[in-house]
Amino acid sequence: MGAPPRKVPPYTDVFAEHLVRRAQDEARIVGVTAAMADGTGLQKLKDALPGQCFDVGICEQHAVAFAGGLAKGGRIPVVAIYSTFLQRGYDQLFQELLIQNARVVLALDRAGLVDDGATHHGLFDIAYLRAMPNTVLMAPANADELTAMLDFALRHPGPIALRYPRDAAPAAPGPIEPIELGRAVTLREGRDVSLVAYGTMVELALAAADRLAERGVEAMVVNARFAKPIDKATMAAAAQTPLLVTLEEHTVHGGFGAAVLEALAEQGQRVPPSLLIGVPDRFIEHGARAKLLERIGFTPAALADRIAAALGVPAVEPRALRR
Repeated sequence: MGAPPRKVPPYTDVFAEHLVRRAQDEARIVGVTAAMADGTGLQKLKDALPGQCFDVGICEQHAVAFAGGLAKGGRIPVVAIYSTFLQRGYDQLFQELLIQNARVVLALDRAGLVDDGATHHGLFDIAYLRAMPNTVLMAPANADELTAMLDFALRHPGPIALRYPRDAAPAAPGPIEPIELGRAVTLREGRDVSLVAYGTMVELALAAADRLAERGVEAMVVNARFAKPIDKATMAAAAQTPLLVTLEEHTVHGGFGAAVLEALAEQGQRVPPSLLIGVPDRFIEHGARAKLLERIGFTPAALADRIAAALGVPAVEPRALRR
């Protein structure tokens, strides 16, 4: 008998278990949440180190402001809140974290589509965070990047946010490059189209690139890692292909794709024909995450078809019609 399949942990568990390890080594690290200890995984920190975990109850505004005060007092707060619920603390983000340039980590669980409907989908955090100064925004493509990004965030001297979904966290296919502020990683070279992906979309972009290769299309794939600051040099290189595609599990309005185009324009770079792929501009209904992703076209086949159509590549015949 072969070995049993490796169990893939959820991003939440990867985050929480790594935070516990770091908090055991550094007493200044504290967790803060707002009645989401179980959902964000901070219950693990509370169980292991009760003096380094604070649950303020259903008041995200207070959680954010409290974290700002803790940072002023020399602690290193990690605020674990669902992406959609952090919107409730927007004024406190502005006043107590960003103006103060407070050393606070924002761990945005349930970023992207979830099973719980329009109130819980985390589809606006890139837009509402990147609009203000002093923000750094990251998103991991896998479990290994999440732990590396958490380490990076805990060392960062100001406000920093990382977003991740309520989903399984795959292991990286190999060793990952070190996390550097505002640096993307080119995973695959190609001359016909550039796929610049953020967070969960990296794995999907690689799979779509494989489908495109079957049609003779060579796709560059970039793991952006950061939505702010943008890696302008890598984006300029990606903009040399005939089509630039950005991919994000987020609204395209004010999101990652918009940030890429803005960065190119700021440099006076040529902006090629572009396709910004994200979540449609509507409130997404309730449903299982996998089904919702499929419904909005976030599958390798659907993405490959959409990109091929934009390039003018003939559609693939249905299998039943092939000889």
